[in-house]
Amino acid sequence: MNKLIGILGGTFDPIHYGHLRPALDIMQQAGLDEVRFIPNRKPPHRDAPRLNDQQRAELVQLAISDTPAFVLDRRELQRNGPSYMVDTLQSLKDDFPDDTLCLIMGMDAFNSLPQWHRWQSILGLCHIIVMTRPGVEIAHFALQKPVSTVVSDQPQSLLQRTFGQILLQSVTPLDISASQIRGYLSSGQSTQYLLPETVRDKLEQAYAE
Repeated sequence: MNKLIGILGGTFDPIHYGHLRPALDIMQQAGLDEVRFIPNRKPPHRDAPRLNDQQRAELVQLAISDTPAFVLDRRELQRNGPSYMVDTLQSLKDDFPDDTLCLIMGMDAFNSLPQWHRWQSILGLCHIIVMTRPGVEIAHFALQKPVSTVVSDQPQSLLQRTFGQILLQSVTPLDISASQIRGYLSSGQSTQYLLPETVRDKLEQAYAE
């Protein structure tokens, strides 16, 4: 039987509860078998990460170590050039040809999807699960055909086809950002309760160096 594999990409600079709890919500509510956390090496639409590749991967591993269905995937860190998601998804499809990939993203990222590299090819490789939050509306492009015909708020829709579905899924609202955490660390303020303690200890060491 094929698996439903969640894909969560990002700089994770650093990883925090705003990544972890929504990923768990999605996994449980959508019935995913695992979620693969994929740190970017060179994000195409934002500044380079403050922490280096090894540090970010190590923090992700620490953060997810208590959740067996969460997996650190280093493939983007091992690939040269910009970290385009379409290339990552093709690589995953090559590795897991019998499984169904589900790309997880926030509503802001989804609304900017038409600006992504080869964005239309993405729906030919995976489903997209959009994490919704109050007050953020879905972009106009998603309300038009053919995209609108594959938008659903029912998790079972992921089982009706092997790619191309868009699932809108509410998650626990946590207004935490990596930039906020970096700001606290730079100014000497505590980051307690924003990220796992094992991550916080290692992160504070990195910033002290």
